[in-house]
Amino acid sequence: MVTPGKKIIECIITASIFAVCAEAQISHIEVSPFSSNIMIPQSRARAFAPDRGGSVEITDVSALVDILENTATTTIEIRLHNTSNRRQEAELIFPVPDGAVVRGFAYDGPGRMITARVLPKEEAKRIYDSLVSKIRDPALAEFIGYNLIRSSVFPVEAGSRQKVRLTYEHLLEVDGNRVDYFLPRTESLEYKVPWEINIEIRSKRPISTVYSPTHNLIGLRKIDLENMEEKEGPIVIKAHTEKGANVPGPFRLSYLMQENGVTASMFAYPDEKVGGGYFLLLAGLPIDMLNDQDTPAIKREVTLVIDRSGSMNGEKIEQAKEAALQVISGLKMGEAFNVIIYSNAVEKFAKKPVLKSRETEEAARDYIKGITATGGTNIYDALVESLSQEPTEDMLPIVLFLTDGLPTIGQTSELVIREVITKSNPYKRRVFTFGVGLDVNAPLLEKIAIESRAKAEFVLPKEDVEVKISKVFNRLTGPILADPELDVIDADGGYAMGRTRDIIPNKLPDMFEGDQLILLGQYVGKKPVTFKLSGNYLGKEKSFKFEFSFDKANVKNGFVPRLWASRKIAELIDEVRQLGADSNMDRNNPKVKELVDEIVRLSTEFGILTEYTAFLAREGTDLGRRSDIMRDAEVLFESRAMSGRTGMGGLNQSFNMGAQREQKTLNMDNSYVNENFDRVSITTVQQINDMAYYFKGNRWVDSRLVEKESQIQPKRTIEIGSDEYLELARKLASQNRQGSIALRGDVLLMVDNEPVLIKNSN
Repeated sequence: MVTPGKKIIECIITASIFAVCAEAQISHIEVSPFSSNIMIPQSRARAFAPDRGGSVEITDVSALVDILENTATTTIEIRLHNTSNRRQEAELIFPVPDGAVVRGFAYDGPGRMITARVLPKEEAKRIYDSLVSKIRDPALAEFIGYNLIRSSVFPVEAGSRQKVRLTYEHLLEVDGNRVDYFLPRTESLEYKVPWEINIEIRSKRPISTVYSPTHNLIGLRKIDLENMEEKEGPIVIKAHTEKGANVPGPFRLSYLMQENGVTASMFAYPDEKVGGGYFLLLAGLPIDMLNDQDTPAIKREVTLVIDRSGSMNGEKIEQAKEAALQVISGLKMGEAFNVIIYSNAVEKFAKKPVLKSRETEEAARDYIKGITATGGTNIYDALVESLSQEPTEDMLPIVLFLTDGLPTIGQTSELVIREVITKSNPYKRRVFTFGVGLDVNAPLLEKIAIESRAKAEFVLPKEDVEVKISKVFNRLTGPILADPELDVIDADGGYAMGRTRDIIPNKLPDMFEGDQLILLGQYVGKKPVTFKLSGNYLGKEKSFKFEFSFDKANVKNGFVPRLWASRKIAELIDEVRQLGADSNMDRNNPKVKELVDEIVRLSTEFGILTEYTAFLAREGTDLGRRSDIMRDAEVLFESRAMSGRTGMGGLNQSFNMGAQREQKTLNMDNSYVNENFDRVSITTVQQINDMAYYFKGNRWVDSRLVEKESQIQPKRTIEIGSDEYLELARKLASQNRQGSIALRGDVLLMVDNEPVLIKNSN
């Protein structure tokens, strides 16, 4: 990670002994004055209280997280830039979890003695108190309560760029079959330092699934160690975050050790307001399960339904035909398929799905190659025909349904077409819909897919139809658990009355090889609860039981209620969109008003805004004027969610809803795509663990106070750096909420049910 050829000073350090890998002998370090540039890489790009002559800046950070069993070795490489015209002295303050031990510290500057060590709790506390009191920068308060690694002073030459590398090790928290990793980072939206995090997990036990509630994991894969020289364990899992991403907030990672079949674990968050709290149930299937265990997947029956109306003529029909050929080629011998084409009328390759063989595949290829585009779009009859086919026994029935337009032939009512999937799908076929271009009814295609345990995909102009269809089909490789159902049971195996509510999603998706299931909901009471997950597991009916207690429910799991609220809001928005199918429905309908009211309430409370509620964070919006807020929201929902069904305005809503409906990771900046498909972010709402703040009138206001802000007189006013400030910071740190007072500017928040004003302004 450090540039080859440069002189490197390596220091390998234990808790009490410092050994030098380069030139200097290192002895015990006494507490010493700070340098002119205090750097906290997880907090901000620039040094705290820099010299007047210039500053040292952090340009980017990369991290390697190497986990062996339940021990993590974290290597952080920080790239610095001295923007001044003279040498600057700098040192690092690095917050770390409890029990961390420094294993290495290096930089590529001139040779001199440098060190780094973990400070004892009391010494770390004095460091924080001293920095906050003297520098009076609220960002320093965010890591109060963490252990600290402090480096000795090192020079950064004028105008130069330099790399600093820190390696530390700590034991991970283990909860049953789950192992958790945590890397502290600021939650402030002002933090713009790009990070890249690479993860490598080595385990002697097989791993079921890997999950991060804070960052999207890319390239998750299992590595075959048979071709590797070092065999520290039979399992190696690798993944990484998006390179150069500016995602704020701590990095959290969890993985489940594999048990028989489906493996599950639970994160719980207590909340008296709901009578218990919120939970996130994480369940996973083993990575490369079929290859490792040589177990047969459920066979598939795939019906391709292709729109061949005149508007498909040209490149679109050719891409659709190529996609169909790829799908049939990707089926295994003995699986089943059919091809249905439609324009004015509906035609079929075979009366019912046929088993794949050399003969049937060759015949299908000839049939597909001869498809031409002409006529109108008879969606209704094509959908009915695909769902009414006699099914193939012991196979998972899947439909890939493609259209590039609105229904123009036969039954064209959106309401009637939508009802086909709920009333005329006797064999429970999964209908994956593909809307090609801008002239599609996006809410209709979404509803068809969701009601059948499938997904809707949309192909924008200039995108490749073949690529989209192939991507979905490839994900449908290896069905493991079909028709899953979830029950909450008591000790006797009967239905446990009143223990859970608002579980999302209500209808569980099928699980394919490597899939993970994330269920969110509310729990009632504190007694243990047992979940039973049942379904067609590898061709046989099977149930899996998971018993969980809530004794480890913790407000530090603030991502749980926020993810639940985000998915709940998506469900409510979808209900409003679907009401738009009725031309007689408008915003004055009591049902619409009820849904919009609940969306606004949840959005305000949790600080989760969408394209429909972004105006809540707009400067000048008075959230205390409830009737005005509701009127504005209802107008937006009517003009956009209910009326915007086609074109770019319809598609962007479907893209946003699709992402929010399946959201697994936090969306800290409330980003979404607008009607031009430009990415929009909201920076005047700040999410801090389980709390939300709105920037109103030059100060941040707790969401619990924001609707009555103008009427509130704070019970206390606390100045930054005071003893009372530091005491409050430590109290909030015990709840992982210290970021609340680390926001730049004054903060009005609730503390022990009383409004308190934090004066962060100098």
